[in-house]
Amino acid sequence: MKKGWFLGGSAVLFSADQVLKRYAEQNIDKGKERKLTDHIVMRRVHNKGMCLNLLDSHPEVVRALSLGAASVLSLIQIFYRFRGGSFLKNKAISLAAAGAWSNTFDRCARGYVVDYIGIKCGNEKVSAVTYNLGDFFIAGGGLLFLLASLFPGRKKQRTAGKVHQTEK
Repeated sequence: MKKGWFLGGSAVLFSADQVLKRYAEQNIDKGKERKLTDHIVMRRVHNKGMCLNLLDSHPEVVRALSLGAASVLSLIQIFYRFRGGSFLKNKAISLAAAGAWSNTFDRCARGYVVDYIGIKCGNEKVSAVTYNLGDFFIAGGGLLFLLASLFPGRKKQRTAGKVHQTEK
């Protein structure tokens, strides 16, 4: 049951991002912002490239790279699910896979990724960048995976029906 959560969790996160993208598409005019907090705004931006519009003039390359990356993350997710990897690494891969597939779905279905979260700060260039939940899932999953790799903790070993805790 525990292992099934990771795939189901990815589906829920994917769906949440898609719902917010649809909301932004239907309710926010391009060039307009909706203030959520003092530093967070909703806006609608269509990104035909990758991060910061990288390769935006080559959408077929971006789509292929996105499909490849999302597929690799899914294979890693399945590997960790059946291998019995650490809970934190499983969670990290599930988080990153949800974001990767959400953005890949946009690229394949719409031809662009819908970004809708802006973070206002003192720097105009940084404030102009717009994200979506999928971007945060990818970044958070990567960071969580890195932390899980740096601090592996204890690993359970099964021997003759007994579970022993060992330090790595």
